[in-house]
Amino acid sequence: MLLGQDILLRDHKSLLKGKRLGVLGHQASLDSKGRHILDLLIDARNEWKVTTLFGPEHGMTTQAQDMEPVASGIHKQTGLPIYSLYGHSEKELKPTEEMLSNIDTLVIDLQDVGSRYYTYIWTTTMCMEVCAKHKKEVVVLDRPNPINGVTIEGEVNQKGYTSFVGLHPLPVRHAMTIGEMAKYVNDLDDIGCDLTVVPMEGWQREWYWEETGLKWVNPSPNMRSVQEALLYPGLCLIEGTNISEGRGTDTPFEIFGAPFVNPKEVLEELEESRPAGVAFEPVEFTPGMQKWAKQLCRGIRVKVTDREIFKPYETGLAVMAALYNLYYEKGFQWRMEPYEFIEDIPAIDLLTGGTTVRQALEKHLPLRELLEWVGDPSPQFIKFRKPYLLY
Repeated sequence: MLLGQDILLRDHKSLLKGKRLGVLGHQASLDSKGRHILDLLIDARNEWKVTTLFGPEHGMTTQAQDMEPVASGIHKQTGLPIYSLYGHSEKELKPTEEMLSNIDTLVIDLQDVGSRYYTYIWTTTMCMEVCAKHKKEVVVLDRPNPINGVTIEGEVNQKGYTSFVGLHPLPVRHAMTIGEMAKYVNDLDDIGCDLTVVPMEGWQREWYWEETGLKWVNPSPNMRSVQEALLYPGLCLIEGTNISEGRGTDTPFEIFGAPFVNPKEVLEELEESRPAGVAFEPVEFTPGMQKWAKQLCRGIRVKVTDREIFKPYETGLAVMAALYNLYYEKGFQWRMEPYEFIEDIPAIDLLTGGTTVRQALEKHLPLRELLEWVGDPSPQFIKFRKPYLLY
């Protein structure tokens, strides 16, 4: 199959010809042969000129950790200015008019992972907003949703719970590509961006990443495999607590735990809910950074056994219910420090898109009752997304 980047340079050079280009990308911005977008666009033989670079969260080199500010500066390999779109404050998530002053067209080539929490779709959205205001064209080069473009999970985030992990009402697992999402948000939020999405060739919606034949390149430091991308819509919920989600280990989002966790107790609690297509086993680990850094944690390893029936968000809710029920008076805490620049809303509410999940857990309501409220996708979303599907 061919990516949007391949198709751009094969069929749509007219979009770039004679233009001053800005490029928003990262280390996964590779074509189907493994060549980076900067290498291909800068070697243009005067057909166009790359003038400005932009990096999303984690930076263009994809080395910064989650929520770690990245500085702007000069790109070593090209000598071009590179502007960070993830700094110390919420206002630094958007490019400024000055950053866009030397471009006509912004080319965006970012590998998303199919979850509302993952910030690249929202960096794309914010760039579209600013480019619309300043009359700049945007070209989004489409890439696969690595956890398929069919399966949707979770209710949309509610009004009042928008943030950098959900700027638009969207299910947790949205089953769209970054190009489809750009078109969807541009229309439904009435952004008015002069947007062109260059689609892929040969991608099928039901595919997982391995079926594309493409090499996996980490789109962020803790997204190291397709398995982790598939677990992420559920296990990322643990970020809203003081339990480690495995950051600082070799297998983030595949393990979770804390010094006060007893794996046997958690396994017994999860046995009652029995999420489908997944197995759990005890594990010990010592995170090298972030939560419980340098401390021995005990917890659970999560293994997907049948991804066709596995529901990551439902599994994440089962894990959260087990941890809260067992340890809410024995060490478990909600994360209350600022999360993605929001200070007055708990992280778990931003991740789940409202207070429903947290309040249900605090009331010890049965998991099946909670899943009736938040497990299924919005029929309205399914209806609205349909015209924007490219494949």
